[in-house]
Amino acid sequence: MRVSRRNFIVSTSAAAAGATLAAQATSVDAKSNPVFLAQAGAPAPHGFDPQDKALKYDLVIANGEVIDPSQKLRGKRDLGIKHGQIAAVEASIPAARAVQRIDVAGKLVTPGLVDLHTHLVPHLGIGLPADELVPITAVTTAVSAGDAGWQTFGALRHYAIPQARTRIFAFVHIASIGLAGGLAPGEMLNIDYANVDGCAKAVAENPDIALGVKVRITDTVVGQNGLEPLRRAIRAAEMAGKGVPVMCHIGAAPGSLADLLDLLRPGDILTHSFSGAGNNIVQNGQLLAAARAAKQRGVVFDVGHGGGSFDYTICEPAMQQGAVPDTISSDIHAASINTPGYPTLPNVMSKFLNLGMPLEDVVAKATVEPARVIGRVPGLGTLRIGAPADVAIFDLVDGPVEFVDTRNNKRNGTKKLVPALTVKGGRPFGRPPMPLPFTF
Repeated sequence: MRVSRRNFIVSTSAAAAGATLAAQATSVDAKSNPVFLAQAGAPAPHGFDPQDKALKYDLVIANGEVIDPSQKLRGKRDLGIKHGQIAAVEASIPAARAVQRIDVAGKLVTPGLVDLHTHLVPHLGIGLPADELVPITAVTTAVSAGDAGWQTFGALRHYAIPQARTRIFAFVHIASIGLAGGLAPGEMLNIDYANVDGCAKAVAENPDIALGVKVRITDTVVGQNGLEPLRRAIRAAEMAGKGVPVMCHIGAAPGSLADLLDLLRPGDILTHSFSGAGNNIVQNGQLLAAARAAKQRGVVFDVGHGGGSFDYTICEPAMQQGAVPDTISSDIHAASINTPGYPTLPNVMSKFLNLGMPLEDVVAKATVEPARVIGRVPGLGTLRIGAPADVAIFDLVDGPVEFVDTRNNKRNGTKKLVPALTVKGGRPFGRPPMPLPFTF
């Protein structure tokens, strides 16, 4: 039987994920812990021996302060890159061993950022081109949060993803049209768009890129349908396979927010967790008991800043009462990027840095933690030997800086992450010399 390259990749990644899930099932209580598809095994070098003392690196990123939370690593290091993979993390690599060498002294070096909530699929409603934004986002892996439903998923799969250097995954919208109509019309005003079988089919048939199901639960989006779109999204995820998550958007959700939170399963993702749009997880200064219970049973709390979904007056008490975000994401799209909150991922990370979150934690929540949720690429979100050579380089600016949320609440800070250079698969974005031919 002939096996296509795509089917081989899908089958091998699924097998590795399945083995990990089986191992998890024997060691954790699925009702109290999130079940993530693990990162498809450990990264392995391809076509080179990292122990070879004469190995010539395609690129060396030298003299930076490297932060890799996956290895609890922080310190001055040189990164050696070969065949698009991390080949060395050493105190010093001789310049003679580098075909190309970039000196980043005084800058922070992290894994390429992984943004769990984006709209970086152009020509589908509110999407923007991922690669064009890399200089301001430092994002090398992005997740499309419901831009496509099952009727439009083919456009994302065959047109948008193949044209991007940025690695793109997706949640399939429970609405068959996805966000093709933009933000103004409510895609769930007509419940017939919430086709469970069709959505499950799109997720199940595209396991290499489809992570799960997206649903937006806002009163203006769902109208009289209440929580029924969420119930259908959960059914679609369960039909698509074990451990398939739902990403649930909140903001002025109808009815009791506790009822919504109680529906979410371990591993499901609550995005816009700190929205101040109404019916929030913090009410009268107190974290809802249902929100605390959801966090404890393994619901992933995601930031999803966007243009209207991050409120300091919700986030601060939530964090103080134990609801710290599990993942920091941007919800960047054609409308939100033009708002005062400026939701590029580095800017959103900077807001949490100035809320007192340690730099290592901020980096983890925008690299290895969302990579674990994705669970498709060995070593994603890390700088381990054999991991994809996706690297973000920042200036950590010291000095007075003002941040604003999506409700015009302002906070002053002293530090800000500013992207200086981004490397995807061992190739710097926009920095000569360029490869000939350009095949990346």
